[in-house]
Amino acid sequence: MHRLWLFLGAIAGLVVVALAAWAAHGTPAGFDGVQRRAVDSALMVQGWHALAMLAAGLMAERGRWLAHLAGAAFAIGTAMFCTAVWWNALGHPSLGPVAPTGGTLLMVGWALLAVSALKR
Repeated sequence: MHRLWLFLGAIAGLVVVALAAWAAHGTPAGFDGVQRRAVDSALMVQGWHALAMLAAGLMAERGRWLAHLAGAAFAIGTAMFCTAVWWNALGHPSLGPVAPTGGTLLMVGWALLAVSALKR
C-alpha cells in the first residue's frame, strides 16, 4: 500500500509542473489578479502535498499505519482543495464546502504524519 502514496505523490508532482507551465504560458488572456492568485495558491498546495504524499509513502513503508491514513488524507485533500480552487479560478461557480473540506483533510494529514513520526 505504501507504493500507492509514492505513486500518487509522483503523479501529483508531475501534474503540478505541467499545470505551472500552463499557468505561466497558456492562461486565458482575461485572467485577472484574483484568478492568478487562486491558481498560484492551488499550485503551491499541490506541490507541497505531492512531497507530503512521498513522505507518507516512505513512512508507511516502515509499517507506520498512521502514515497510510496521512497519505489518504493528503491525496483526497489535495484533490478536493485544488480542484475546487482551479474550478473557481477558471470562472465556474463555487463548489461550496469542497475546498475547505479538502484543506481540513490536509491539516489532518499533517497531524497524522506528525503522530506517526513519534510512534515506534
